[in-house]
Amino acid sequence: MTKKSALGRGLGALIDGVEKEVLDKKVEANLQIPVDSIDANPHQPRIRFDEDSLGELAASIRQLGIVQPLTVREAPGGRYQLIAGERRLRAARLAGLTHVPAYVRTADDQAMLELALVENIQREDLDAMEVAISYQRLVEECRLTQEQLSDRVGKQRSTVANYLRLLKLPAEIQLGIRNRQLSMGHARGLISIEDPASQIEVYYRVLDEDLSVRQTEELVRLLQAGPHRDPVRSEKRKKLNQDFLQLADHLKTIFSTEVSFRINDKGKGKIVIQFDSNEEMERILSVFDRLNS
Repeated sequence: MTKKSALGRGLGALIDGVEKEVLDKKVEANLQIPVDSIDANPHQPRIRFDEDSLGELAASIRQLGIVQPLTVREAPGGRYQLIAGERRLRAARLAGLTHVPAYVRTADDQAMLELALVENIQREDLDAMEVAISYQRLVEECRLTQEQLSDRVGKQRSTVANYLRLLKLPAEIQLGIRNRQLSMGHARGLISIEDPASQIEVYYRVLDEDLSVRQTEELVRLLQAGPHRDPVRSEKRKKLNQDFLQLADHLKTIFSTEVSFRINDKGKGKIVIQFDSNEEMERILSVFDRLNS
């Protein structure tokens, strides 16, 4: 079976009816719209924006301007609502632009959601969980079957199914994927394990021993072949997981961000405190200062 490709198809080919009912009904192309008149897209599927990457894009925009116009729709009171291009809009604001080029489209809420989700999925810098959540929203909110979703995004149905199955993994593992501690290749191996406790056990071994995707697949294969597990060791690991989860929740309250533990069987490990920007890192450091004072 040949792999489907979304490249060059355009949003109209990805979303049924959009080419005729939405894209052809543009009010005017490439308007210069005041930045302050553009409101955020309430259907934006993307959750996090890397501050360093935004800074780099802002620097490029200062020199070259915005190469790819944003897409918006008209809103009451002479305002506009963003359909696609939030990263460009944020970077434009950082760059100090007062106006941005934009296509004005006619789109209802359903079309906006599909446009935003599909445009977002085509990006290369999304983590696997962001892709999985976007796929799930297309299934649930746009009432698509997996086959229809496969056609929309130009991916094989098995690929779509694997992403959706990520949402069934334990929260610890999902967080590891979000933080890019675990690749999609590693995650595919964990997906095939039915027992959540075993998934978590393999997950920590992948992190602690820095296993490759191939080594992870081999570990999973041996586990599924019926390995002789040590019940004392498994119970100890389960208790450690619960203890560290409770402690992580406590530290999360203190630092107001995600905290996780990486512990190996010898008791060695790391405490990982997540931050998404230099400002958030400074805030966390100030918490340490207060605790030390």
